[in-house]
Formats: sequence, structure tokens, C-alpha cells
Amino acid sequence: MTFLLFLFLAAGAPKDAVAETYTYWIEPCSRPDAECEANDVQLAEWALSAWQKASAGTLKFEKSPLSKARIRLYWASSGNQGLYGEARPIMVDGKTGAEVNVRPGLRALGHKVEGEGTKDPLFRDTIVYLTCLHELGHALGLPHTRAFTDIMYSFEYGGNILDYFGRYRRKLGTASDIPLHTGFSPEDQKRLLAIYQVPAKDAK
Repeated sequence: MTFLLFLFLAAGAPKDAVAETYTYWIEPCSRPDAECEANDVQLAEWALSAWQKASAGTLKFEKSPLSKARIRLYWASSGNQGLYGEARPIMVDGKTGAEVNVRPGLRALGHKVEGEGTKDPLFRDTIVYLTCLHELGHALGLPHTRAFTDIMYSFEYGGNILDYFGRYRRKLGTASDIPLHTGFSPEDQKRLLAIYQVPAKDAK
């Protein structure tokens, strides 16, 4: 089965930025049609923290009301087959931002993925966390890549989906291990630093 996902092509972050603060809002898990779970908001928060850490202090994320948020993360329903998520550029008070949609339900992702996620809750959390990480990467200006090791990899280029998520899942003993394992590759971080003009030597 071919999976078409992550359709957004990033609008691109400002190239001359030295430091950038992104206000953000994450939709509470309150709509039954979204098929989200109580800890999904925490997974999204961890994804933001991972990118902030990767930026070597160049990016900062601050919670805000929806109307002021440059990054707005919504839990999408499973209406569109094969889509894990997407991000769309928006403007907020004259600054670039993104509306990010993450699909936390597994029913639209194929029997193998749904089956693995149903029997293993940490596999399901892995999918949601890595999807948040990928789509937030787009919100920060990162495009798709062809490298299977990158979080910005697109399944449009092929690759075994269970293997892609499974290698991250195998690092976890409990959900609390997720903040200890960022999920992106050194190349993902290198591209992020290049966008925000951070010298590689400053990366942690």
C-alpha cells in the first residue's frame, strides 16, 4: 500500500533570524471524532521541546491563546485515508506561522500499523509523537528529505513504515522515555541550524 503523507511544503522561516520566539497553542483532547488520547497533548509538548533543544537556544516556544498563536496544532479526524498529518502556512500579526494537523487515530493508517498500535500503546504513542515532530519541523521551515533516518523523511519515497516507527519504539521502556530520545537525525538538526543561521559548533 502506498501512503501519501505530510503534503505541506514549508513556507520557510526567515533566513536572517538570529533568535525566534514562536507562540503556540495545542488543541485539548476533547473531540471524540479526533480519536486523540489524554497524553497526546504532552506528546506534542515534548516534540516542541525537542526542536527547541535542537536549535541551540535560537528558538523559543511560548504558550498563548489560539488567536495569538503562530503555531496551532489540531487533532484531525481519520477522514482522509493515508494521511498522518499536514501543516499549512498562516500569518499571525504579520509573522509567519503554521496550522498543524496531526491524526492520532490509527484506523486510516492501514491494518498493519493499526494492529501494531492497538496491541502496543507505546507504538501508537511513537506514531503520534513522531508525526508531531515531523509536522512541527515543517512549521519551522524544514522540507521533506529522502533519507530514511531523518524525521523529515517522506514515505512518498518508499520505505517500510513499521520499521521506520519501530526503530524509535525500541528505544522506549515507558512513555516517560520519549523526552530522552528526540527522534530526529543529526542531518535534521543541521538543516534547522542552517535555517536559523546557527553555527554547527554551537549545537549541543
